[in-house]
Amino acid sequence: MTHQSITPDGWAPAKGYANGILAADGTLYIGGQIGWSAEQKFETHDFIGQMEQALRNIVAVVESAGGQVTDITRLTWFILDKTEYMARQSEIGAVYRAVLGRHFPAMSMLVVAGLIEDEALLEIEATAYLGKS
Repeated sequence: MTHQSITPDGWAPAKGYANGILAADGTLYIGGQIGWSAEQKFETHDFIGQMEQALRNIVAVVESAGGQVTDITRLTWFILDKTEYMARQSEIGAVYRAVLGRHFPAMSMLVVAGLIEDEALLEIEATAYLGKS
């Protein structure tokens, strides 16, 4: 097998995509995570709350594959509102550190016109390296 699909226990099944794909070389590709719960329900319509949930979703996929936060090598953020992002930097930093600690992988930030899920305010995809599987 060249790769394995990764879905955390208890998560609603993904439809038409994988939450994570672990390649034979140990690279874990984590599909874009949004601020909804394991049941695919939005519990908040606030940027910070959705950001925290999206990051926690990424951590859940990494841990389901046998990794840890420090294995995350890249984050790509897709946000709808640059002004809100810039205005809430201190809150963003505090929540980021609460979820990922002081681990800072390579990151990109893109401002986009919209996301597939209408309630989503951001989406974050990630890559992690877990070593040879």
